[in-house]
Amino acid sequence: MQKVAVSKSVSKPLADLPQVQAEHFRVPDPSRLLRPHSAHPPRILLLYGSLRPRSFSRLLVEEAARLLQAMGAETRIFNPSGLPLPDDAPETHPKVQELRELTLWSEGMVWCSPERHGAMTGIMKAQIDWIPLAAGAVRPTQGKTLAVMQVCGGSQSFNAVNQMRVLGRWMRMITIPNQSSVAKAFQEFDDQDRMKPSSYHDRVVDVMEELVKFTWLTRDVSPYLVDRYSERKESAEELMRRVNLPKAV
Repeated sequence: MQKVAVSKSVSKPLADLPQVQAEHFRVPDPSRLLRPHSAHPPRILLLYGSLRPRSFSRLLVEEAARLLQAMGAETRIFNPSGLPLPDDAPETHPKVQELRELTLWSEGMVWCSPERHGAMTGIMKAQIDWIPLAAGAVRPTQGKTLAVMQVCGGSQSFNAVNQMRVLGRWMRMITIPNQSSVAKAFQEFDDQDRMKPSSYHDRVVDVMEELVKFTWLTRDVSPYLVDRYSERKESAEELMRRVNLPKAV
C-alpha cells in the first residue's frame, strides 16, 4: 500500500509561512459559526435619498418596511430632511445623532436612492458620510447586512446600486447578492402611494426576504466573521508600543 505524504501545510500550517506571526494566526473554526440564534426580531434601518414631497425612493422604502415587518423584522426609517451636509455642522447636531443612534440600533440596513446624473443622490451620500467607520472602539456598520435598491425616472439602470455596493463594502457591511432597480418608478405606484403588483414588486419581496435570511444567519456571529489577522497583529503591536513607552520622569 502506497504511503501518502502529509503536506507540510497540514502537519505544520505555518512551516512555509515565515511572514506570518503565529501568535496572531487563527485557523477558521466552523463551530464558531453555529451559535444559537437570538430570539428578538431582526432590526433593520432603512435610508432613502430624496426629499421630494412624493419621493419614490421613500415610497419604495415604505413598501420594503411593510414587507420586512410581515417577515418578522423590526424597522426604522430615517427621514433625511434637516440633516446637514457632512462637515457643515458638529457631530452633536440632532439629526446626526439620530442617524448614528439608529445605525447602532440596527443589525441590517436598506439603502434606496434615485439615480441622478448617473449616480446616487447627494442626499443619499450625505447620510452614508455621516456614519463613521469607527466611533471609539465601535464600528457602527461593520458586519451588518445591507440591501441596496434604486428608483429610475426612465429605463432601468444600475449605476446607483453599483455605487452603493462599493460604499457598503467600504463600510465593511455584508451586502446581500440580490438588489432592486425600479424603472419608470412614477408608473409603479398608485394614487394611494402603494406599489402596484409587478415583476418589480416581486423583486423587492425577493430582496427583503434575502436580507432577513442573511441577517438571521450572520448577526450573532458577525464579531467572529469580521475578526482579522491584520487587526489582531496591529492591536498587539500598538499595545507593545504603549507598554514599552519610557515612563515619565
